[in-house]
Amino acid sequence: MNDLSTLAALQARDARHHFHPNTDMAALNAEGTRVIVRGEGVWLHDAAGRRILDGFSGLWNVAVGYGRREIADAAYQQLLELPFYNTFFRSTTMPVIELSEMLGQLAPGFSKVFFTNSGSEGNDTIIRMVRHYWKLRGQPKKSAFIARHNAYHGSTVGGASLGGMDYMHKQGDLPIPGVVHVQQPWWWGEGGDMSPSEFGLFAARQVGVAIDRLGAENVGAFIGEPIQGAGGVIMPPDNYWPEVERICRERDVLIVSDEVICGFGRTGAWFGCEHYGFKPDLMTFAKNVTSGYLPLGGVMVSDAIAEVLTAGGPFWHGFTTSGHPVCCAAGVANLRIIQREGLVERVRDDIGPYLKARWTQLGEHPLVGEARMVGLLGALELTPDKGARAKFAKFDEVGSICRDFAYQRGLILRATGGTMLTAPPYILSEGEADILVNTAREALDDTVVELKKRGWL
Repeated sequence: MNDLSTLAALQARDARHHFHPNTDMAALNAEGTRVIVRGEGVWLHDAAGRRILDGFSGLWNVAVGYGRREIADAAYQQLLELPFYNTFFRSTTMPVIELSEMLGQLAPGFSKVFFTNSGSEGNDTIIRMVRHYWKLRGQPKKSAFIARHNAYHGSTVGGASLGGMDYMHKQGDLPIPGVVHVQQPWWWGEGGDMSPSEFGLFAARQVGVAIDRLGAENVGAFIGEPIQGAGGVIMPPDNYWPEVERICRERDVLIVSDEVICGFGRTGAWFGCEHYGFKPDLMTFAKNVTSGYLPLGGVMVSDAIAEVLTAGGPFWHGFTTSGHPVCCAAGVANLRIIQREGLVERVRDDIGPYLKARWTQLGEHPLVGEARMVGLLGALELTPDKGARAKFAKFDEVGSICRDFAYQRGLILRATGGTMLTAPPYILSEGEADILVNTAREALDDTVVELKKRGWL
């Protein structure tokens, strides 16, 4: 597969027929797409013959690494036994029962799960579920949602509305009515002269300001990622989430933890809300529940919410493949691996601290304003002026330059504007962590040279 004429042919076929997500298609087709052909452990191989360390776990989600036969075998066996049946019409399947039970055991106080196919669908479900819940409680006016600027909650109409990505809103006449966005807790980029602690309280209290402006009788829920992922791995100051929780509880507003990225061990706890010490009413999940081997998502429903919904008659919502038996079988096999190999504890106590110690050393690089990491979620802020926490004038281009240099050197990082992101698989070894950090440093050096050529430094 390393013959370039074969690669060119594959790229041409892809360009003719495939419309990529989140992509400038004209630019991609001019350059040629990367064709990934094989994965093993934390390594990928592309059609050009490159071996690449996947420092981003696919799309945050290949927690147990590539090539896990146990997950493939579980899916194959389920395909032979029962490839599909729905969960409508008072029916269920064995994998749905088993996975639901496992999820309830992993998340104390959340005994019910509603299955979807993705995190986007999970957050759309949240909108309907929260509004239905408050109607059952006799408070139908409590329908508004508070979310955050620069948050990501999916690409569907509802999910993108809850998210705070302006460029998505402009393309879809979004957000839908009833969604209000407030300050994100990004101290490095928006904290100004405040200390992280001061800024944490300031950002959290903007939630209260928004609720009070709308009237608590009109607000159903606040939704947030424990750590904002696609927005730039934004880690809130430690006092942020406790203050948000206090504000919402005082005003009888539900808390939704979007665990699509943080869930199932990414932060070194099973769920990100556990890492930050707050108790949500609802949690959305996807990604690492199957390590990306098959699509699956859902909503974890707290016991108190479930009691009201259960007593309220039918919840007229669902998808043909809600609780798809093959996807759920893959989820069971994946979670068994995570439990058996102690991967959550490994992220917390072993490879997470090791990579953090190496990653944060990149903060000494002249191009890096801040290097941060929680569990196996890390970010580097690229800056022309460390002391001023300044952003490049062409913020969106700088990260892409660094990302492409990293790929050329055999490492996948993600760029969000001028922020470089990493989220490697939980099975990353110390030696592979060294390769990740050393290659990232080389890509930073390459970027400095390029920026100087362009006159940006």
